[in-house]
Amino acid sequence: MSQSYEVIFENNRKWVESKVANNPTFFEDLAKTQNPDYLYIGCSDSRVTAEELMGTQPGEVFVTRNIANVVNTLDMSSTAVIQYAVEHLKVKHIIVCGHYNCGGVKAAMTPQDMGLLNPWLRTIRDVYRLHQAELDAIEDEDRRYDRLVELNVQEQCINVIKMACVQERYILEEYPVVHGWVFDLRTGKIIDLDIDFEKILKDIQKIYNLISSDWIMTRKTK
Repeated sequence: MSQSYEVIFENNRKWVESKVANNPTFFEDLAKTQNPDYLYIGCSDSRVTAEELMGTQPGEVFVTRNIANVVNTLDMSSTAVIQYAVEHLKVKHIIVCGHYNCGGVKAAMTPQDMGLLNPWLRTIRDVYRLHQAELDAIEDEDRRYDRLVELNVQEQCINVIKMACVQERYILEEYPVVHGWVFDLRTGKIIDLDIDFEKILKDIQKIYNLISSDWIMTRKTK
């Protein structure tokens, strides 16, 4: 094995020792169950790790990551994670977190055949199409790139809100709430895009409402 690979196991040993030193039953407690308040949907970029940038501990954040933090309802992986988090883990907050200098977003801006990545990047290119007038008006290429990162996060938040499991539980419990963040690699700070979750939910329900009034009455009387 390479030296860098072996270092991982040494780091793990030190991590275990530090956890047990502070709390002898840490791993015994950790193994019992998980009860996270947060679902984090982020980018697979190696520089953007959810728990570290959020300052959270094991068991506090349920995480799924993919190229450019895309939520595509045809992707069984991300939709299964969201449904499990909403219906079984009962998370209170769903966070879609993008980051500046995102390679996936930049690839989507590049007029080039990316092979197997083409269908995945098409979701981001659709974001560009929806906001083309605003983006094309930004002369500075880096700023345009940053803005597409932000708009991509907002559109993926909308894709989360479209899901029936999210709408159903929010109607009954007023959770989960969906948030859009951007992590700035240049400063280390998280930027809250302050998406208006309730307004977006109300607007999209005119088209994506999957819940009948009879269903609502039945569930609320149980």
